Amino acid sequence: MIGGFFFMGPLSGWLSDRFGSRSFATGGMLLTMAGFLLLATLPANFSYLPFMLILVLLGLGMGMFNSPNMAAVMNSVPAKYRGVASGMRATIQNSGMLLSMSLFFSMIIIGMASKLPPVLYAGLVAQGIPPAVASQTANLPPTGALFAAFLGYNPMQQLLPAAVLTNLPAAARNLILSKEFFPSLMAPAFMASLRITFYGAAAMSLIAAIASMLRGEKYIQELEEGKE
Repeated sequence: MIGGFFFMGPLSGWLSDRFGSRSFATGGMLLTMAGFLLLATLPANFSYLPFMLILVLLGLGMGMFNSPNMAAVMNSVPAKYRGVASGMRATIQNSGMLLSMSLFFSMIIIGMASKLPPVLYAGLVAQGIPPAVASQTANLPPTGALFAAFLGYNPMQQLLPAAVLTNLPAAARNLILSKEFFPSLMAPAFMASLRITFYGAAAMSLIAAIASMLRGEKYIQELEEGKE
């Protein structure tokens, strides 16, 4: 994604200086929207090549948007205010990035809080865990489940009573305690929540594309005559 951004950023900046920012900024946001929609189509166990190509597309879209949009903003500000305008733009951009990460992570957690318990319950019961024990174990906090999966840690041995595990057939016990069981079990709930964030990001990109399309013609504030 960074490679696509580095390639397209200077190129789109140079082209926007000649042809204006509106088409490049709008096109960049549309490419970014397409990238998020394509991410939403990936399964949990995806191949690297399509994932890499989507990241390149996202980098190209963001690079196509960033330079022309920044140039249009700065050119429209009187020269004597461009320092403070640049500071405000950077502050708003960085604040937006932090807010979006917090918002999207919260959306994933909220989605998993409703989708994860029934999935865990059904998977544990299917392996012979008593329903009462499975119901209690399925209430694992979504944040803990998420980080356990990211770290490659299966918490079933600590969550399930030792007596229950001992009474299971060896094949079922080995499966439940394997590193693949827990992430594969929670994958549908996680992917459903993650796709919501991708759709949200695509919707925000569409709003940005519409705003870019409605911007005025190319305009550059010049220094007032005789003043700096």
